[in-house]
Formats: sequence, structure tokens, C-alpha cells
Amino acid sequence: MLDISNIEFFEKVETPFWFYDMDLLRSTVEKVVSLAGRYGIDVHYAVKANEEKRILEYVSSMGLGADCVSGNEVSHARDCGFPADRIVFAGVGKSDREIAEALRTGIAAFNCESLQEIYIVNALAARLGIRARVSVRINPGVDAHTHRYITTGTYENKFGISDHEFSRLVTLLRRCDWIDFTGLHFHVGSQITDVENVFSLVCERVNSIVEWFEGQGFPVESINLGGGLGVDYENPDGRPVADFETWFGTVAGKIRRRNGQTLHLEPGRSIVAQCGTLVSRVLYVKVGETKNFLILDAGMNDLVRPALYGAYHKIENLSSRLRPNLPQSQIYDVVGPVCESSDVWGAGRFLPLSVRGDLMAIRSAGAYGQSMSSRYNLRDLAPAVYSDDMHGARLRTEYFQE
Repeated sequence: MLDISNIEFFEKVETPFWFYDMDLLRSTVEKVVSLAGRYGIDVHYAVKANEEKRILEYVSSMGLGADCVSGNEVSHARDCGFPADRIVFAGVGKSDREIAEALRTGIAAFNCESLQEIYIVNALAARLGIRARVSVRINPGVDAHTHRYITTGTYENKFGISDHEFSRLVTLLRRCDWIDFTGLHFHVGSQITDVENVFSLVCERVNSIVEWFEGQGFPVESINLGGGLGVDYENPDGRPVADFETWFGTVAGKIRRRNGQTLHLEPGRSIVAQCGTLVSRVLYVKVGETKNFLILDAGMNDLVRPALYGAYHKIENLSSRLRPNLPQSQIYDVVGPVCESSDVWGAGRFLPLSVRGDLMAIRSAGAYGQSMSSRYNLRDLAPAVYSDDMHGARLRTEYFQE
């Protein structure tokens, strides 16, 4: 729960803005580091979840690697303290320029997602005279039972290589003189909450695929199971830290590892989602015949997940905590200012009586929030405010005075 002293400070700040609880981020990362050491798992943070410099600098300082999906993410990770040999580069559409720059940087590995990509990486490596370490992303054919837009590991998908291509894959790898095959990469989807069951199935399938590749004469040095651990969007205060214990314990117990093999995970959302809140303000209360609308100054350009996925975020009226005796059972459709009908934060939400100027918190917004922001409608990008350094926040301006 956001501290009441923070709320009093927020009243002075220009909205919308992103608020990051750095104490929660630290406790989450410390939990990950502890479990990684206990289970012998190498962890790379998925930069796409949130690339704020201050967050990445802290994550890199704790010894985690970086999972990147663009050349700019690779460069940004280096600038934020991640050593080159702790960076892996995934993504289905790496450009020639991005591949060449990553080769020159000396990253740990490319996670290649198609046969043609492997061919191109080999050709560019030969041209530059730099050997490329490659891990091949495989579709294990496991349905993670998440939203169709964030399911990635089914049999045929734009991501990864499926088993009908395995024979051609090993033939290609044998012909690629400038590639060092390092291992296999898997990722079945995001926001997985049935952790034990889904990852038990994944591990069973992964074990058989690893065995097949090693039987073909390709030693699998690294087994990378990607990310996907879900967070509790409905009760962020009750479960502020995701269930890393079950996730790490399941994969460590189910994956068969021979001596010398390393096991990797790539959490993103589960590290940063709960520490971030989008703080907005009520611009208008619109009273209709059958509905009441709260129109906020934060919109889908700030946080696109509800419009894009139909994603749920808990919404809280922070100002109501300063007036606890008002009615607590009003029903509102909470919407944004962007000129799109899909710019809706939540329909039929039960909230305290809300008035113009009230501060609203859109919770669990630290992942895929600020990183996916845009300037659609030429709206300003919301700035970040950190819990342990709030002095740089932009204070409100009274544009009209008596």
C-alpha cells in the first residue's frame, strides 16, 4: 500500500507520473538473487519490461544479466552497467546492423529464432571475422493458457523454431563455420500463474528436446527457459513479490542437468510490475443517465495494456484516504483523455466518491507501462518519480489564479 506521506507529497506533483517503490524493487531483486544462488540458476532481467536507467543500474549492480530484444536495448544495457558477457540478444527481427554491432560488443549469445536468422548471423560473423555464440529458440509446443497476444511457445508461432524444422536446423548448424552453438532457449508465454503445472510440462518437453540435440552431436551447454512468471494484478498489496520460490524450485527440480550445463531464467514483469504505479488526477466527473465517468489525465498513451490486451489494473482513489468518512461504494467507468474509445482504465469499478482533482493510482504498472509509452495525440511523456528521491518531481503549476 502506498504510504500516506507519499500521497500528501503527490498532491503537489504534476500528473500523470510514474512512481517507483525502490524498497519493493530491492526486496524483489534480493529474493531473486537469493533463490538463484540456492538453485544454481543464472538470471537475466528482460529489459523490455522496463528500461528506466535507474532501475537497470540497480539490477545490474546485483549481478543479474540482461535479456535484450533490440540493438538499442543491448547498447542501453551496456550503458547501465551490464557487462557484455552478461547480455543475451533475442528477438525475431534482428537487423544486419544490430547483429553486427552486437558481434562487435562481444555479447554472451544470440538467441536465434529462425533458420534464416542463423544463416545471416553466420554470414555477418564471417564478414567481420568474429565468432558468434548462438542459442536456438525452440517452440516446445506447450500452451501456457495466457492471453493469445502473450502466448509464444505453441507449435507454430512467429517466435522460435518448431520440431518439423529440427533436421534442417542441425544440417545448417553443421555448415555454419562461424557459429558456436551454445544451447537452447524456450519461452512459452507471459503472466503465467499456474506456475507448477505449466513449467512442469515445459520441463518435461525441454528434457526430451535437449536429449535429441545431444544425440545429434550438439552438446547443450545452456538451457534457457525464458520468463513468464505472473504477478497478482488484483491484490498487489497482498502479494507484492511474485512466487519466485515455486518457479525456481519447479524448474530446478524438473530439468535434468548433466555436469557443466547451466540453467537460465529471464524474469521481467515479475521483477518490476508491482513496484510501479501510474499516478493520475481526475480532470472531470461526468454524470450520465446510467453511468458515471471519471476522466483522468493519464491515458492509453501512458499505459497501453488495458487497451491492447484488455488487461486489468487495480485502480485506487488516493485522495479519499484523506477523507475517510465519504461514501465508499460509487460505481464509475474510469477512462482516459485520448481520442480512442478503447482508452478505458476500467468499467464498472467500485470506488469511493470521487471529485475533480482527486489523485488516482493505477497499480502494478511497473512492467510494460513506461517502456510502452507513446506520444499519441502529441501528449507529453509522463516522468518517473522514485520513492527514495522525490525531490526532482515536477510540482504542480496553477495556471489560473484569482
